[in-house]
Amino acid sequence: MQTTDIGNKENGKIWYRNPSPSAANGAIVNIVRSTGGHRSKTVRFLHVAFDTTGESFLAGDHHGNIYVFDVIRNRFRLVQKTAQACTALAFSLRRTTEYLVALADYSIKCFDKDTRQLVSWMRGHECAVSSVSVHSSGRYAITTSADTAQLWDLDTFQRKRKLNVRQSVGIQKVFFLPLSNTILSCFNDDSIFAWESDTLHCKYQLPVPQEGPRPHYRAFAVTRDGRTLAAGGRSNLLHLWSLESRKLLRIVQMPPKVRTVRQLEFLPDSFDGGSSQTLGVLSQDGIMRFIDIQTCKLLFDIGTLDDAITSTAISPNGHHVVTVMDSGGLNIYSVQALTQEINKPPPPLVKVVTGLTGDDSALKMKIRVGGVQRPARTSGRKGKAKVLRPPALPSPEEKENELPDGLNKKRLQVLLQTFGEFPGKYRMFVWRSLLHLPENHSAFSSLTAKGVHSAFLTLHQRYPIKSQKLHRGLQRVLSAMAYWSAIFGETDYLPLVAFPFVKLFQNNPLICFEVVATVTVNWCQHWFEYFPNPPLNVLSMVENVLAHHDKELLQHLINCGVTSQLYVWPLLETLFSEVLTREEWLKLFDNVFANHPAFLLMAVVSYITCCRAPLLLCSQKEDFEYFFHQRNHLDVTAVIREAYRLMDTTPEELHPRSMLKDFQPLTRGQYPVFNKYPAFIVEHQSRERERIRQQEVEYLRERQTVQEMQAEAVRRQAADQAWYTQQELLQEAEEQRRKILLEEERKLTDQRARRCSETKRQRSPCRTWSCQLAKEQARVTQEVKAEVEVRKHRAELEDSAFQQLLDTDTALNMSKKLLEESMAEAEQLSSDADWKAEVLRRLEQAGAEQDRHHQELALLTRDMLAKEELLVHTMREVEGKKWEDVVEKRAQLAEKEAAAGAMDARRSNFLSWETEERLQHSERLRRSQEESLQNQREVNQRSPCSTRGILQKPSPAPSLSNNICLNGESPQSSSSSSGSAQFSLDRGRRDLDSKERELLQEVRDLRQKLAKRARNTDPLAYSARSHPAFSDGSIGSEDTITG
Repeated sequence: MQTTDIGNKENGKIWYRNPSPSAANGAIVNIVRSTGGHRSKTVRFLHVAFDTTGESFLAGDHHGNIYVFDVIRNRFRLVQKTAQACTALAFSLRRTTEYLVALADYSIKCFDKDTRQLVSWMRGHECAVSSVSVHSSGRYAITTSADTAQLWDLDTFQRKRKLNVRQSVGIQKVFFLPLSNTILSCFNDDSIFAWESDTLHCKYQLPVPQEGPRPHYRAFAVTRDGRTLAAGGRSNLLHLWSLESRKLLRIVQMPPKVRTVRQLEFLPDSFDGGSSQTLGVLSQDGIMRFIDIQTCKLLFDIGTLDDAITSTAISPNGHHVVTVMDSGGLNIYSVQALTQEINKPPPPLVKVVTGLTGDDSALKMKIRVGGVQRPARTSGRKGKAKVLRPPALPSPEEKENELPDGLNKKRLQVLLQTFGEFPGKYRMFVWRSLLHLPENHSAFSSLTAKGVHSAFLTLHQRYPIKSQKLHRGLQRVLSAMAYWSAIFGETDYLPLVAFPFVKLFQNNPLICFEVVATVTVNWCQHWFEYFPNPPLNVLSMVENVLAHHDKELLQHLINCGVTSQLYVWPLLETLFSEVLTREEWLKLFDNVFANHPAFLLMAVVSYITCCRAPLLLCSQKEDFEYFFHQRNHLDVTAVIREAYRLMDTTPEELHPRSMLKDFQPLTRGQYPVFNKYPAFIVEHQSRERERIRQQEVEYLRERQTVQEMQAEAVRRQAADQAWYTQQELLQEAEEQRRKILLEEERKLTDQRARRCSETKRQRSPCRTWSCQLAKEQARVTQEVKAEVEVRKHRAELEDSAFQQLLDTDTALNMSKKLLEESMAEAEQLSSDADWKAEVLRRLEQAGAEQDRHHQELALLTRDMLAKEELLVHTMREVEGKKWEDVVEKRAQLAEKEAAAGAMDARRSNFLSWETEERLQHSERLRRSQEESLQNQREVNQRSPCSTRGILQKPSPAPSLSNNICLNGESPQSSSSSSGSAQFSLDRGRRDLDSKERELLQEVRDLRQKLAKRARNTDPLAYSARSHPAFSDGSIGSEDTITG
């Protein structure tokens, strides 16, 4: 066995010389990985996993390195460095380049071995993952830990289901059954449940064995057809369950050395149809024993006590076994080398003992079987000495009659004529000697390694056989024959020819194949020259012999319209197995194999002539067909005796021996080329069969595609229905929101009307300028209402335009849906997402616009009310001060009338002084107004809710704490404000400023008119008191209005 150290290499060869399996244990190569440096250490491999083809496998070490070993191409490659130890591997995914790795951090990662990229990262386990089971389709995986099992979708890498159990129970293993949608779960209490993978409904539960000790299941294995479950645990007992009948088939007791079963694996076979019969059992001593579960025999074992096995993986094609050794290395075993001793034919039962041979003499002794040879009694007389002479050289005839293993054909024929048959105990051995079987193991292995031939995949449909073992044996032999020569894959009657030999040699496929091949080459001469028709030349030989020996019977057959294809070919194509019993058939073929190949045709004529009486009574064609396909009461000894008579009495020109060649055995090493058939017909039929098979595959693929399209159509219909439902809900929500907004707007209008009515009631219409101010306020209110109505109309137009846009988009989407039903799902989802985003964005814009309009109306109303209150308060203060001034002026006028004469002298001086004071007062008034306007601008500029600094921010009220200024941005729609709204607000602000300035100018004009009227009425009194009164009133009024 070779040893390969991969070290720190990232790629290389697995072995460097031709692999030759060890004769002792079948091992091909031992793979180790050691670190470099002066203190070299061995890096232990932990887990291995084969791919679906069985040609390559994954291996992970405890440093986190993942390697791919290709056994066919003799290459290994480092595909990933995970930096942490792996706890489980899976390499049988639908995408053949991807694999799953369960790591020590309780996560599962999916990598691509070609690109070395991380495909997905799956989390969800809270303890280490002990096993990963992949569905036969490669689309789903089950990961198992001690507390939970999780089902993953490998297309989306999303977790579909999770199985939780009580901590006291615990999970042993959860895995998929092959070729089905059933999940098997095994728990620590030895309970086993089967679940449907689609619905996760419990299908059945296997009963826990009540008799005997508790099994403590720890290891499980299922055959490839999913019919048989093997379970073992902390004992040397194995339980074999039938998953179809859900019953315990048998209990297998391992040798006493086995105390605990650590792992179970079935060894697949290309011809077992999935029902593997060989089970590998890894026990606590590190030795894996392979047993036959039918015969309960130990076939072979691998591993030793010194070099124990910790885990094992078997390739799906059954060619290799990879084991992780206790030393940390990997061993690759050849299954063919391990089973070579089992497949060898049994040793011959008759052996010849020969003595020593010298240069000029030879001594030959015969030992009789069954008795003990004792020395003969001798008298006292001295016997004569005998001279041993060398035997004479054999003649050519004797040389021809000599058979392998010391047998002689002439003597066997004499024995056969005497007893009529060979001894049943030695029949198989005699047949092997008569047929000169070469036993080409390597050539036969190369034929069987190709698997089942495509022509015999549906053999069970044409020939249903109850015994699976017999069916697999027949399928194996027929496939080997088809791979040997193409004609046998197209021959319909080949299973009928091979079946009796398969039944005889079902435990030795090599001998069975060579017997069938020898019979085909010698006793089926000229059978394939008229393919696909029956061999007319061979049928004519038989008919000629029958015409010579029994003309009456032949004439009767002709008169009844029965041809040789009806009374000769059924016997030949089945080799008499349909009309004879097992003992009769064996007796007949003892004589067939011991004579010339023409004896088989003579046996056909003999069978027909021996049945002469019942055949002469038949007149219908159906009667003849029934007769030659059923067993008849006939003495086979008489048939054989008549065949010998026909062999001796038939004229040479009619004898089949003149047209058939003598017996020719198969060649040793390689089987001879068999091409005695019309090649063009066989090739045409092969091409036609392949074309039909391709059409069937294409039909199945198209049907699968149609089913997937139907499922996709149903899914899309459901998605469309859900989308329409969602749109209806959105429309209902939008209508509800609009109703709420209309209700809020109505309430706001009512509140504004109530406040206006209260303001009107509190307003005093005692002055003309108050009425004018009320009119101005009404005018401003009308303008504000007009602005509100304009904006409301604009909002309604925007809503209607938005609704039309929604309708247009809906119509467009419906038309696009009808035109683009075959588009990919990703494009459809993208368009739906964009449409929904556009709808939501426009809804948000509409809501933000309406909210902003409401806030503008509320702010305008508050500003208007505040200014109205300020104006009323100012009017009241001015009115009170003026009445006080009037009373004071009248009192001063009474006092000053007495002193009028005294003041006439000083009038001129006072007028000049008054003119200067009025100029100064006008200057102060102008400066006061400018300062007041400047202060107002500074306050507006410092306001946080104003962007232009023109309007003042009103003092917030408790009930309106969430309102903001007109030029501000609401939190909900700050990102969706537009330039048109900003322009309308600026224009409204400029209008208010201009109206304020006009109002101030009107107040000044009114004040000047009042002063002029007072001056004209009483110029002297006005000149005496106008300065203090005007200064106080004017300054106070100005402060009140502008402040």
